Amino acid sequence: MKALIIDGYVDEPACLGVPPYLSPYPRYIAGALRERGLSENDIHYLTIDTLRENIPGAGELIGKADLVVIIAGMTVPGKYLRASPISPGEIEAIFGAAKGIKVMGGPIRLGFSSEGGRAAKGTESGISLGDAVLAKMDIEAFIYDLFEDGIEGERSTGSFPVRLKDQESIEHRFRTTSEIGCWGVRGAFLIRQHPDYPHCMCELETYRGCGRKVHCSFCTEPFYGSSDYRPVEDVVSEVSALYSYGARYFRIGRQPDLFSYHGTDAGGPVPKPVPEVLERLYKGIRNSAPGLSVLHMDNANPITLATYPEESEQILKTIVKFHTPGDVAAFGMETADPAVVAANSLKATSEEVFEAIRLVNRFGAVRGANGLPEILPGINFVHGLMGETKKTFQLNYAFLQKVLDSGLLLRRINIRQVMAFPGTPMYGRDEAAKKHKKLFLDYKERVRKNIDLPMLRKVVPEGTVLRDVMCEVHDRDLTFGRQIGSYPLLVGIPSLLPLRKFTDITVTGHGMRSITGIPYPLHINSAPPTLIRFLPGIGKKAAASIAAGIPYSNRNDFLKRVSEGEKVIDFIEI
Repeated sequence: MKALIIDGYVDEPACLGVPPYLSPYPRYIAGALRERGLSENDIHYLTIDTLRENIPGAGELIGKADLVVIIAGMTVPGKYLRASPISPGEIEAIFGAAKGIKVMGGPIRLGFSSEGGRAAKGTESGISLGDAVLAKMDIEAFIYDLFEDGIEGERSTGSFPVRLKDQESIEHRFRTTSEIGCWGVRGAFLIRQHPDYPHCMCELETYRGCGRKVHCSFCTEPFYGSSDYRPVEDVVSEVSALYSYGARYFRIGRQPDLFSYHGTDAGGPVPKPVPEVLERLYKGIRNSAPGLSVLHMDNANPITLATYPEESEQILKTIVKFHTPGDVAAFGMETADPAVVAANSLKATSEEVFEAIRLVNRFGAVRGANGLPEILPGINFVHGLMGETKKTFQLNYAFLQKVLDSGLLLRRINIRQVMAFPGTPMYGRDEAAKKHKKLFLDYKERVRKNIDLPMLRKVVPEGTVLRDVMCEVHDRDLTFGRQIGSYPLLVGIPSLLPLRKFTDITVTGHGMRSITGIPYPLHINSAPPTLIRFLPGIGKKAAASIAAGIPYSNRNDFLKRVSEGEKVIDFIEI
């Protein structure tokens, strides 16, 4: 028996699975199949981009597989450097070519978004499934339940052991934390089939769901139910298994608020953080993956940090002690307008978010070994929410200006328009998004020019050396690369460098959301003039003079013959 898992990519408020990220979904599915008796050699994994590239043998697997599983669903909009989520037409084509059992699932059960802003739930997205099945709850549980009971641990032989004639009797259900505790470990081998292996980021789940009684108007996370915390030991065991298969990059990203992991009910709307749990988690990960290259986090609720600053301070100290630099605590602020906060049952006021930003900066703004600050906040704004007026844009901009003027640092500012999915209070009530479209675009451009650009110059000043930038894409005479991490900076290098290779770079210029850099150190005697002219601190005339003087015999020769040599000597090699 052969099973094929096709990763169409996922992007949710609290889970990312777009390359170089590998989400938990395919790993859990592979683990469920392993528990049902399939061997590692029986389970194949392909990304939708691999299929598009017509890699020999990839397309044939679709027709030969006994089980074809598609993972998909983008419930937040995103732009990706070198990946494109699966389209409805591709889903139909794959299922049309498949001969075996066909199952689709993941966050597509909650919604499917496209570049045109369309948001629909499950099959309401207009996808024709034919005889394929949409897993209405957890796809990994549905795949596990396809198998007849009683064959766990045995090698499947003969006919396909599933309820082919009675699929309606299979319960659509959520998996349990104990199940994924097993499946996460058993499915860890799948990382070796990822096209970016070994340089792919494993998204780790600590919990999912939202324990609030009243939920944010637009969020799909409540569809997963109340907060369902995984045992620390299970997460650490999964990291250990992934590490044994070569994983070196990890992000604790699949949760709405890492600071609330195993939080206790203190009688208010915000769970009280338990710093000891986070210390056990981080220490356990470090002990089980001692040679890891990256350990980052993602979501944090600013109201948690503002409400419980002492506990949050302890957690931040733990994170800085055990993580790797360049980390980002993504804050879902959404708006600085108190009227919009109230109308959409949002969490934190602008004053509370500001205090959370200040707290993270106090411990995280120091520069780390890879050239980036240890950990900085990221801010998410959502426009088009109920109650939005022209004043909302003014308040949001004023808040960002206050942060900039205060000297506090933000790693990135996400600004998007709301996507309203069926089942959320926002569905059918996104008139403001259409009404304020031009205002939104003008405001967004103003933020990029007046806030993002000066902020980026503070986060990575000219002359900063960024370590381990992976070259990913060629575009004309440029190479674009990123460090592997949570919200990595896009680096444009004015030269065609080998792809999938790491290089250190010197920051030489800033865009609104990206930077320009040159290899560090720059081998001056072999460097082309296009790179020499980007050396920091000198003008075109000095760069031309340096290029004309090549070759240089040694450091002293360079300093003797180049009048502005002291400005660049630390960035070159002779």
